[in-house]
Amino acid sequence: MRIFCASIATETNTFSPLRADLSDFKESFYAAPGEHPETPTLCSAVFPVCRRRAQEEGWELVEGTATWAEPGGIVNAKTWDGLREEVLDQLRSALPVDAVVLGLHGAMVAQNCQDCEGALLEAVRGIVGPDVVIGATLDPHSHLSQKRTKNADILVTFKEFPHTDFVECAEDCVDLVARTVRGEIFPKLHVADCNMIEVLPTSREPMRSFVDKIKDLEGQKGILSVSVIHGFMAGDVPDMGTKILIVAEQAQDSAPSLADDLSQELFSFRGTTRPEFLSPAEAVERAKAAESGPVVIADVWDNPGGGVPGDSTILLRTLVEQKAFDAAVGTIWDPMAVKTCISAGEGAKLKLRFGSKMSDTAGPPIDAEVTVLKIVLNATQDFGTSIVPLGDSVAIDYLGITVILNSNRSQSFDPSLFRNLGVDPQSKKILVIKSTNHFYDAFVPVASEILYASVDGPYPNDPRTTDYKFVRTDIWPRTGEKIS
Repeated sequence: MRIFCASIATETNTFSPLRADLSDFKESFYAAPGEHPETPTLCSAVFPVCRRRAQEEGWELVEGTATWAEPGGIVNAKTWDGLREEVLDQLRSALPVDAVVLGLHGAMVAQNCQDCEGALLEAVRGIVGPDVVIGATLDPHSHLSQKRTKNADILVTFKEFPHTDFVECAEDCVDLVARTVRGEIFPKLHVADCNMIEVLPTSREPMRSFVDKIKDLEGQKGILSVSVIHGFMAGDVPDMGTKILIVAEQAQDSAPSLADDLSQELFSFRGTTRPEFLSPAEAVERAKAAESGPVVIADVWDNPGGGVPGDSTILLRTLVEQKAFDAAVGTIWDPMAVKTCISAGEGAKLKLRFGSKMSDTAGPPIDAEVTVLKIVLNATQDFGTSIVPLGDSVAIDYLGITVILNSNRSQSFDPSLFRNLGVDPQSKKILVIKSTNHFYDAFVPVASEILYASVDGPYPNDPRTTDYKFVRTDIWPRTGEKIS
């Protein structure tokens, strides 16, 4: 069996003030053919999985490029064209192959392409022909187009949000591809539209039980895989929205009705899946009143994982206003401030302006005398078995509050982002982080309580009022339907 493997991935917030080019991919993660590390990354976990299976079963594995850019704004055309053709040329050189396995995200938008993953899958199919098996993994916060389902034999998404199962997803995808090549299964894709836009964390009900249910369905009566496409509400594209995706044996006649039933059940959850969102003032007030710490406050909309800068100062200013000084904030993205602090050195006191560089919705920048507590070059944090770069980073003291400034945008995944900058997270009463829900599993063991703060900014968090140009109007909650 001869397999070609590659990965091009990012998540595009079409409303973001940022833009993305090749430097963003290389800053976050770029591995030339044969250079992918043994540790998996979120969207390229298919590489170590394919390597292991190839060694165990004697496959011939041809590796292409693997690259990932931190979620951001629209990708420029030259970058998208270059990365696409780089991988397609590698595929052409690898022919003949029995299968192509791709690690994708599913919400990439370029200046010249609204459906990058669909275009890539279509081009791959055009190169390999109708008989070669094509499989891909997707992030659930993606856009499922007909171009994707028409050209792929296997599509599998992460089931969990937070995405703790990206390796298991890769294993499922690679296994289904291998079984298809061997003629053990004959897969067909089935899609049902849930007709809604919603945030669907699986760490809480009702999504927790729903995910457990679809896991139980797999392997029964010809159902090979069940995935939920949550959709990415910050992507203004025609295919945005929640969908059910089933991979089933071609002879399984009940798969379409199962997809419809699951989509209707998921639609019934609308308006009930989000956690309680608090204002910044409410979140800090409740954290201060807690009997013990640390209380984690998630700044859910200033989340670099949603493609925004991650440089808002609003929650930090709220801590100061309420005199909640026993706190740590991780992180505020500000490469210029980081460079200044590195030049000053550990222990230095200096006047520094930091935060709020990219938009007028992130609060005013902060001007203050700070102390440089810790400098870490090429800092990282953990995300499960993956290592996430923070770039050169510093911890500073601001009025007693420890603030971590980083030069590579990244959402907050794990308490290691504090520990790696010399901050014991359990020594603080309040921890402010920037993430929607990926932080949850890692922070639960150290947190006395988790609060979600809704701070408006460049992330469009209310589909009823978002100025979409391409998203359908006949989709909840854009329809205006109210939930009783």
